[in-house]
Amino acid sequence: MTVSGWINILLFAALVAAVARPLGGYMTRLFNGERTLLSPLLGPVERGLYRLAGVDAKAEQHWVTYAVAMLLFNAAGLLLLYALQRFQGVLPLNPNGMAAVPADLAFNTAASFVTNTNWQNYGGESTMSHLVQMAGLTVQNFVSAATGIALAVALVRGFTRTGARTVGNFWTDLTRGTLYLLLPLSLLYALFLVWQGVPQTLAGTVDATTLEGARQTIALGPVASQEAIKMLGTNGGGFFNANSSHPFENPNALTNLVQMLSIFAIGAGLTNLFGRMAGDERQGWAILAAMGLLFFVGVAAVYWAEAQGNPAFAAFGLDGSAGNMEGKETRFGIAMSALFAAVTTAASCGAVNAMHDSFMPLGGMVPMVNMMLGEIIVGGVGAGLYGMLLFAIVTMFVAGLMVGRTPEYLGKKLEAKEVKMTMLAVLCLPLMMLGGTAFAVVLDTGLASLANAGPHGFSEALYAYVSAAANNGSAFGGLSGNTLWYNLTLAAGMLVGRFLVIVPMLAVAGSLAAKTRSAASAGTFPTHGGLFVGLLAGVILIVGGLTFFPALALGPVAEHLAMRAGLLF
Repeated sequence: MTVSGWINILLFAALVAAVARPLGGYMTRLFNGERTLLSPLLGPVERGLYRLAGVDAKAEQHWVTYAVAMLLFNAAGLLLLYALQRFQGVLPLNPNGMAAVPADLAFNTAASFVTNTNWQNYGGESTMSHLVQMAGLTVQNFVSAATGIALAVALVRGFTRTGARTVGNFWTDLTRGTLYLLLPLSLLYALFLVWQGVPQTLAGTVDATTLEGARQTIALGPVASQEAIKMLGTNGGGFFNANSSHPFENPNALTNLVQMLSIFAIGAGLTNLFGRMAGDERQGWAILAAMGLLFFVGVAAVYWAEAQGNPAFAAFGLDGSAGNMEGKETRFGIAMSALFAAVTTAASCGAVNAMHDSFMPLGGMVPMVNMMLGEIIVGGVGAGLYGMLLFAIVTMFVAGLMVGRTPEYLGKKLEAKEVKMTMLAVLCLPLMMLGGTAFAVVLDTGLASLANAGPHGFSEALYAYVSAAANNGSAFGGLSGNTLWYNLTLAAGMLVGRFLVIVPMLAVAGSLAAKTRSAASAGTFPTHGGLFVGLLAGVILIVGGLTFFPALALGPVAEHLAMRAGLLF
């Protein structure tokens, strides 16, 4: 580890903290229906969209109606994206003549992008036409992110409203999140990327002659526009198979820093929105502090692991003290590759600027742990906040048990219904992560896709199902996922990991919104200080440890111990 590496990491953290409050203030005004800087320009567009869709923007919805609207919208998006892929060969904007995507792969990809996972069992530049990339994948990048933001705001309303039967209007929240937040930011971001050399064209491929005289075909396309929302919306699906390690997606150190910042920006801002809507910004800062504490532990662990290098080098008389550069881009180095890996898996993004399969065993374990905890360390836009607030409910329940009081959070009593719904949302993730892995490593059809034997092969399968259920989308690249088994089972994991968390969460929001807020008393546990931050982080780690440590012991931990003994896989 180097001083410059830590300076870059601390600079990144400072930038995230700096953007959280202004973004939070803007989003608070936006979702409260107040006037914003963009209202004069976009207000008529918003009202026109409501008229076209027949939506009454002022009519709020019960949590059940909100959930049904969300599910129907996402089901329609899944079917449309599936159809675009299946008919790709006869649709326009296909300069490279891409054929129709096979049915199982098309279903996997549709489920992936609708759930904000962006798992890719295909190479983007060799599989998808420009039309599918723009009208299918990029559109879902916008609306899946806007869906997550809308759901987070609905849960915040549940905590902050008193005696209410509604949690907002899904169509209004979706429209405002897309029109006023994601579109303007993505436009500015795309222009920045074009300035830095990222392609934005409808051309297909170009041929070039290398210095050695060989002929090379270089893929082009509308990359910048997809790259912008891919990062801002914590989607992660790359236009190119190499994702953000490709120079056309991530050309230099500046774009690398901005990409990481954009992954965290909206998620961090939503914590400030939570504090503002709760009437006490300290509540939001406490949530962000708990996220930051867990994040820094992960960054330090993965950076340390990658900086150590492989001890097997010594057996060949090589010096491994410079660290592990396998699978990393020299223009980013170990520190920024380690930071990017921690950021993208803490934020449910899944974009990568290095190959996680090439990380050291403990370095590769950290991204897995980030996802196993439920993608709540900043998390996906919206999903990270509502995931963390669900863990806050668990934390206050545990605190209540310890002191013999009815647990409460922000003045709302947490009773059996809220705790049961919260646990349903929390437990569905390990069910899909561990259950899917268990089947994959005992069935021939699952084992056939693993590139490595032993604990590393187990880690490849484990990482895939953890990534799918956590709606992350990154992978250990040694796994060949484009098979009928993995396309279908990973799609199931993605759908469960998204929607079986959302529906119980909305039930919690509806139940809390109907309750009245109790005034704080001498016995009220303050939820804006260091004790709450530490307790929240501790509960998350204990729940994650008890649930996943046996699987980690069979994979990265066993591989690390074997590596120290001179056994490689």
